[in-house]
Amino acid sequence: MPAYHSNLMDSDSKLVGNMALLPLKTQFKGPAPRETKDSDIIDEAIYYFKANVFFKNYEIKNEADRTLIYVTLYISECLKKLQKCSSRGQGEKEMYTLGITNFPIPGEPGFPLNAMYAKPTNKQEEETMRGYLQQIRQETGLRLCDRVFDPQTDKPSKWWICFVKKQFMNKSLSAPGQ
Repeated sequence: MPAYHSNLMDSDSKLVGNMALLPLKTQFKGPAPRETKDSDIIDEAIYYFKANVFFKNYEIKNEADRTLIYVTLYISECLKKLQKCSSRGQGEKEMYTLGITNFPIPGEPGFPLNAMYAKPTNKQEEETMRGYLQQIRQETGLRLCDRVFDPQTDKPSKWWICFVKKQFMNKSLSAPGQ
């Protein structure tokens, strides 16, 4: 069975590097345009996460797939943090911290997928990419808390936490040992 790909790439989608700058439904400030449809790239990544995380190879069909790959890898990082949280409040704090901490972008040492992503061509594009990825990180963490924490017990769902050990494409956004 093939991996799931993004359906959100339009001919008028902006690019930052070779990654699609897709609209987001978010209250966080950043360069992403406002999404008016029912779902965005974060919804798509969360929806396809459990299926896509098992793939060791992933064929990139368009620039939106690069954004989907990044969000999928970031969800894995979030789950690593959320497994240690005992309540939703603690989980939201962890996600906020993870979302704003300094992180490498394509072209910088420490970014795990430099072979697949183009580095920003100038300082303005670099700032746009960093802002967009931070906006994605913050919104993904918030939405993941809605999915992972059970409203009755306020504990993380084992049906999400069981994916902590899985590595999409054998890659991780964090350095080994973190």
